[in-house]
Amino acid sequence: MTTDPAAVARALALGVLHDAALGDRVVVRAHHGEGARDALGELVARTATTVTVDTRRGPVEVALADVVAAKPVPPPPRRR
Repeated sequence: MTTDPAAVARALALGVLHDAALGDRVVVRAHHGEGARDALGELVARTATTVTVDTRRGPVEVALADVVAAKPVPPPPRRR
């Protein structure tokens, strides 16, 4: 039995996004045109088809169909 690593990573990512609480800090990588983009910030909304991450540049809505990877991340370092 051969398991596609990309399919496993995607399934794990969707599980992370499903289980994360609103307000949790996450990074989400998603297909974007010919490449991919990352959204790093606080998970602020979730629907059946999208998640919204509040990044430094503002909210980013990501279609779950485009998600490649996701994981929880620690809080940002404190400013000095």
